[in-house]
Amino acid sequence: MRTQILGGRRRLGRALVLGLVLTTAAGTTGTAAAGPPRHGAPDLGPRVTIFDPSMPVGEIQAILDAAHARQVDDEMGTGRHAYLFMPGAYGTNEQPLHVKVGYHTEVSGLGASPTDVGINGKVEVYNRCLAGGGTGNCIALVNFWRTLSNLSISVNATGQDGCRASANFWAVSQAVSMRRLDIHGGGLSLMDYCTAGPQYASGGFIADSRLPAITNGSQQQWLTRNSEVASWSNAVWNQVFAGTVGAPDDAGFPDPPYTTLDTTPLSREKPYLYVDDRGRYHVRVPAARRGSRGVSWGKGMTPGRSIPIRDFFVARPSDPVHVINSQLARGRHLLLTPGVYDIARSIEVRRPDTVVLGLGHATLTAVDGAVPLDVAGVPGVVVAGVTVDAGPTESPVLLRVGRERGRHASTPHNPITLSDVYFRVGGPHVGRADTALEVNADHVLIDHTWVWRGDHGVEGFTEGVNGDTERWRTNTGRHGVVVNGDHVTATGLFVEHFQRYNTVWNGEHGTVVLYQNELPYDPPTQADWMNGDVEGWAGYKVADRVRHHTLHGGGVYVFNQNNPAIHTENGFEVPVTPGVRLHHVMTVNLSAGTIDHVVNGVGAAADTTRVGAPVYLVRYPAS
Repeated sequence: MRTQILGGRRRLGRALVLGLVLTTAAGTTGTAAAGPPRHGAPDLGPRVTIFDPSMPVGEIQAILDAAHARQVDDEMGTGRHAYLFMPGAYGTNEQPLHVKVGYHTEVSGLGASPTDVGINGKVEVYNRCLAGGGTGNCIALVNFWRTLSNLSISVNATGQDGCRASANFWAVSQAVSMRRLDIHGGGLSLMDYCTAGPQYASGGFIADSRLPAITNGSQQQWLTRNSEVASWSNAVWNQVFAGTVGAPDDAGFPDPPYTTLDTTPLSREKPYLYVDDRGRYHVRVPAARRGSRGVSWGKGMTPGRSIPIRDFFVARPSDPVHVINSQLARGRHLLLTPGVYDIARSIEVRRPDTVVLGLGHATLTAVDGAVPLDVAGVPGVVVAGVTVDAGPTESPVLLRVGRERGRHASTPHNPITLSDVYFRVGGPHVGRADTALEVNADHVLIDHTWVWRGDHGVEGFTEGVNGDTERWRTNTGRHGVVVNGDHVTATGLFVEHFQRYNTVWNGEHGTVVLYQNELPYDPPTQADWMNGDVEGWAGYKVADRVRHHTLHGGGVYVFNQNNPAIHTENGFEVPVTPGVRLHHVMTVNLSAGTIDHVVNGVGAAADTTRVGAPVYLVRYPAS
């Protein structure tokens, strides 16, 4: 079945627009379209739906409501979907378009600029009510894996009553990005205060967006990068801003706990699919910027290069890896359509400036201990919008960038870039990996990642002490991120629950802007959580030999659910040298276990006498 392109010539009629799906014999493709295909329109597969502004709002609303109903509880499922909007206007003052976004769903505009696609209405995520579907445990703590990008939203609550009319709600946690947005006409809330409590939310990411007044609410940690905000209401534990016009001042840290950088040290916006004024599809690849501030599209098209869609191999989950690799070897780029790809040998990215772009949270799952994605240390490679899953046979690594003893030819002006690349070790199934992300190349930019060893899931994740013990033995991941290359920058590094050091930084001149970590919930005993003679493994480790490293805004959290008596000596471990600097770091207790110190024996204990009350250090070393 081909991509659904909905809209086009109105004379086709309402029923035909919704029902024109031609099924064909095996080995051939069908189509779902209203009117003739646009010139150069690619076949993006059956899980991509493209809306045209000529389509009635009610029909678009019905399709998106049905999509949300399928995906709202499909946290560990295999559904992957992208809903793309052709340039134009959607929704009216009287009949706004209200979109709710579920798991593994991308909602994006196909304009060259965010203002080319306008939604009069809302695009929202609400709390998910757990514990039997009631309202006693409604949270955003597990609202993962969704994408909103490249469009304009004129907030219109017509048809919504009471509390729901008060804001555009985006109540999310990790592995969720908002990019290239222009939101106006109403406020944006990063928590859902309309649903019965406790209403917790646990972190997210905004980049390259122009935004109204923002209610942070219960969001524990957040990174807002290269954006414009009218105002920001409050903070919880760890709110970080880089290159953002209108960001709050951080002079009072930790009251409130803001970390504000006037500019972003290194940035590169995520590639995006767009349609030009002749109906031709391209992928725009933004250029890297240093010392940047504000949105990239304020004075016209985002600087960079455009690649016609014909230069991409458009892959589907059924395509063998050897076919994908042969296309990459020929010099084509790779576009992964939505779905789950079983990867028994590495997808190999070897040529400079290659783009690997996933739509709809395309997911690569390791088979038989494979390394699903192997990227050479060459300039300009960009990997974006891809999730990488461990399989039940241990993989040495899930994504390798550069060889540890290989040639590292990436360059400062054209860094290898990973944008919205997410990792799972367990969750939908038992997973095993030594390391999730290994960066051996120099001059690499990691722009928003969530590297997660699953603390819950659908298989091998039974509740209670025995279940947690089983998880510790079967769902194994030693390290989340290991950085061996020099001059590596990370903006938005979220790493959680690994069984040794969650992050190990061996390279020189590393820079991190926002680090968020939860230590593993499930060590059965203190003996299982020992680093030699040291109690526990720090959530963030800079190697002893490193002489230059900078972290802005870091948090390590403890919740030893399986055994609350367990101790971790330090949240952070770094060498004591003038070139290694930590700014605005903290530890916090989530109700079980203890972190004895923030960094290197400095800072009070985050224990159960101060649940939810962080222990902060303004800087380390203190002078």
